[in-house]
Amino acid sequence: MTAPLVAVVGPTAIGKTALALRIARRWGAEIVGVDASQVYRGLDIGTGKASTRELDGVLHHLVDVVEPSASFDAARYAELADAAIASAHARGRRVVLCGGTGLYLRALVEGLSAVPPVPESLRASLRERIERGEVEAMHRELQRLDPTAAARLAVRDRQRIERALGVALATGRPLSAWHADTQDRPPRYDVRVLGLTCAREALDARIETRVRRMFEAGWVDEVRRLLAAGLPPESQSLKALGYAQILELLAGRCTEVEARTLTVLRTRQYARRQETWFKALPRVTWWTPPVADAELDAYLAAL
Repeated sequence: MTAPLVAVVGPTAIGKTALALRIARRWGAEIVGVDASQVYRGLDIGTGKASTRELDGVLHHLVDVVEPSASFDAARYAELADAAIASAHARGRRVVLCGGTGLYLRALVEGLSAVPPVPESLRASLRERIERGEVEAMHRELQRLDPTAAARLAVRDRQRIERALGVALATGRPLSAWHADTQDRPPRYDVRVLGLTCAREALDARIETRVRRMFEAGWVDEVRRLLAAGLPPESQSLKALGYAQILELLAGRCTEVEARTLTVLRTRQYARRQETWFKALPRVTWWTPPVADAELDAYLAAL
C-alpha cells in the first residue's frame, strides 16, 4: 500500500513551506505545491517561492510550470500534480503537499465535479458587467445565490465571481452544491492534513512583515520586468495577491505606500478566507508555529 501523503495547509505567511521542508528532509520526500500563483514563471517574489538555498536539494514540483501569459485551472493542476506524485512514488519517495489554494487541494484529493458548461452568451454578459465596474455588485448577487462560494471569494476576484455566478444563473444550482457532489466519492489519495494556525493579531503581523520584505526585495521591479517582456496587465497571473496593486502603482494611480498598505489589507482578507476553507476540512491536525521537533517527529513516526 502506498504511504499516505501529508498536506501542510493554512493561511498565507503562516510558515507552510518551512514546515513542509522540515518534513521532506526527515523523510527524504519531495514537495508538490498547492498554490495557484506559484505555478507561473517569473512571479517569484510576490508569490513567496522558496529559493534554491532554502530548498537545498529538496524537489519542489508544481512551481514554474506555465508561462505567466497562460491560463491555468484546477483541472490542469490536478493533472500535473497526479504526474508529479506518480513520479515521486516511482523513485521510492514520499510526498508532502504544501500550499494555500484550497480548491486545488480538493481537486487533487476529491476530484472535480461535472459542472455543466456556462453558455457563452451568459459568460459574455457577465464579462461585460465586469468591464462596466459591476464586480462588487456581482459578488453581492452571488452572496444571495451561493453564499458558500461568495464567502470564499474576494469581492474583486473577477474570474472566480464570473464563474460561480455564471454556474448559479445557468443551472439554477449553486457552484458550491455541484462541488459538494464529490464528497460522497472515495478520496483519490490517502492524505493526512496538518494545518497551521495562530492568533489573528500574530498572523496580521506576519503578513505585514512578509509584504514589507517583498517590496524591499524588489517586487515592484519584478512586475516591471514582466510588463516590459510583453505580459498583458490583464493576464490571469497578475490577478495574484498584490500584483494588481503594483500595476496601479506603475500606472501612476497610487503611491508605493498606498500600494503596500492595500496589499497588506487584501492579504489579510485572503488569509481569513483560507482559514474558513481549511477549518471546514475533516480530520485536520492543527498546530500553532513554531512546531517543536519532538512533536513533529512523533506525528510523522505514527504515519
